[in-house]
Amino acid sequence: MENTDEDDIPVLSGSALDALKEFYADRDAHQQKFEALKQRAEDQADGVPLTMDAFAEDWNESQFWYSNETAIILAQELLTDAVAETVIAVVSAPSVFIQLKNIVAGWPVDKRPNLHLLEFDERFGVFPEFSFYDFNNPLKLPSHLKGCADRVICDPPFLSEECQTKASLTIRWLSKSWGQNESLMSWGQEQSASPSKLIVCTGERVGDIVNKLYRPQGIATTTFLPVHAKGLSNEFFCFANFECEHWTWRKPEEK
Repeated sequence: MENTDEDDIPVLSGSALDALKEFYADRDAHQQKFEALKQRAEDQADGVPLTMDAFAEDWNESQFWYSNETAIILAQELLTDAVAETVIAVVSAPSVFIQLKNIVAGWPVDKRPNLHLLEFDERFGVFPEFSFYDFNNPLKLPSHLKGCADRVICDPPFLSEECQTKASLTIRWLSKSWGQNESLMSWGQEQSASPSKLIVCTGERVGDIVNKLYRPQGIATTTFLPVHAKGLSNEFFCFANFECEHWTWRKPEEK
C-alpha cells in the first residue's frame, strides 16, 4: 500500500478541536481587553476605572493580585496627606498601583502626586509610570529614581531570604530618607506636609527577616491582613512604619 504525507498528519478529535477553539477565543478576548486597557492607560479621560482583569495572574512568576478592597486600602494609606510634590514608588504590587491611578484620577491634575511602578511583568509597560524591575538586579533601575521616593510599598515576589534582602536594597535605593526617626508616626500625631511611609506586604514566615531589614525605618508588624483575589495558602502580613485608620502595630503577644 502506498504511503502519503497525509497519512502522517495528526487528526484532532472533536473535543480537542472544541478545546482549541475555546483557547483561541479566550486569548482573543483577553487581547481585546488588554488593548482597551492600553488605550485607557494612555488617556484616562473616559472616567472608567482601571481594573486588573486584563492582567491574568501567572503563578509561575509568583503573581497573586490583591482583592480590590485590600488594594484600595493600601492605596488610600499611601495617598493620605500626599501633595503634588509627593513621590510614591510601587514595587512588585501592581494591583495597588492600579488603585492609586483610579483614586488620583479624581484629583485636580496639579494636586496629583508622582507615581512610579517597578515591575517585572512588561505587560504593565502600557503605563507611562512603568519601569522594568527584576529583584535579581535590585539596583538596575533608571538613575532618576534614586532617592526619589517619599513613600514606598513593596510586595517581594518570593519568600526566600535572598529575594527579601534584594528587595530591601531596592527600597533603600529608592527612598528619599533612610533611618530617620521622623519617618515613624502614629495615627493622629502631627505630621509633615508629606510624611515618609513604608509598607511591605509578604508572608508571615519571613516576618523576622522583614523587621530586621527595615528596622532603620521603624517598621513593625501591623494588624492589617492583606487579602488576595483568588486566595493564598500562606499567611500574609502587612508591615509598616506608621499606624493609621486601617491598622495599628501588633503587640508582642499578638505576633
